[in-house]
Amino acid sequence: MKELKEKSSKEANPAGAVCSRRSVLRGSAALLAGGIAGLAGCGKKEPQAAPPLPWKWTKLDPNEAGRRAYRNYLTNKG
Repeated sequence: MKELKEKSSKEANPAGAVCSRRSVLRGSAALLAGGIAGLAGCGKKEPQAAPPLPWKWTKLDPNEAGRRAYRNYLTNKG
């Protein structure tokens, strides 16, 4: 049974790299700590107001919009 267990673990990891739960947890904890440290260094900025639209609203022809959408779908393959 032990030979079967060793064989299956070698087949799953042919390079022989060590990938234990402990190493995964250690790496994820380091990544989390780095992310928190990175966020702590960022200053909070005031959100800016959206700029006004530079164009006026125009009436669209639904048939022409449908034709263009259909042609665009076919030419760009979805």
